[in-house]
Amino acid sequence: MSVLRSIESKLEALFEGVFGRAFRSNVQPVEIARKLVKEMDDHRSVSVSRVYVPNEYSVYLAPADRGQFSDYEPQLCDELQDYLAEHARKERYVLLTAPKVKLMTDEDLDVGEFGIATRLVRGPASQPGPPPVEPAGQTVIYKAEPVNENGEPSSDDHLLLPPAALTIAGERHELRDEPLVLGRSKDCDIRLSDPNVSRRHAEVRPSPSGYTIVDLDSTNGIEVGGRRVKELELTDGAKFTIGSTEVVYSEETSN
Repeated sequence: MSVLRSIESKLEALFEGVFGRAFRSNVQPVEIARKLVKEMDDHRSVSVSRVYVPNEYSVYLAPADRGQFSDYEPQLCDELQDYLAEHARKERYVLLTAPKVKLMTDEDLDVGEFGIATRLVRGPASQPGPPPVEPAGQTVIYKAEPVNENGEPSSDDHLLLPPAALTIAGERHELRDEPLVLGRSKDCDIRLSDPNVSRRHAEVRPSPSGYTIVDLDSTNGIEVGGRRVKELELTDGAKFTIGSTEVVYSEETSN
């Protein structure tokens, strides 16, 4: 079992052990962990030879959601910080200090909604380096996914996604209802040997309306018909290029 999955299991067990099935529609710790990682990836700062990521994360919760965690909030924050630190290590990101997660209450949020704001804060004065302190970033709001009694996603949104795949150099890669990263890094879900492709070049993201491919601040970007785009909503038969590699998106339709 990977370290990240091990920490996810701890978060799930922590939640289950205290609350059982009572709060299935509320925000769950493992859901917060995965969105924190997304925010870390989305707020990377690339220097000449390093990739810096935020080291402070404020998680805003509705009063009822935060109340769930009152008995073990310090332990929860520790686990979330470990999760971020392990993801940064895996992706070779640079943290100016160990990641810090704090929970906050926001009266304007509904149960099941949570927001995340990030900051990149300079460490001790003796530490070499990088970017100045960033002001708190814009808070991104997420909605908790409905889950069944086993803690698994129960939303019908997942069922609306058509069976789909990316075809690259004649090889078919099935898409799933979770993000997939394309790039040269061995840690990518779909690894490409093209030297014009960045280590983490692009990410295919599912949503209730279908799949979208998003550029991860790569060097050569995503091109469609010779035009560079930041993101592209994928429709059956769509073709795009990353680096010098052509990718074809296709959907399977029932007869």
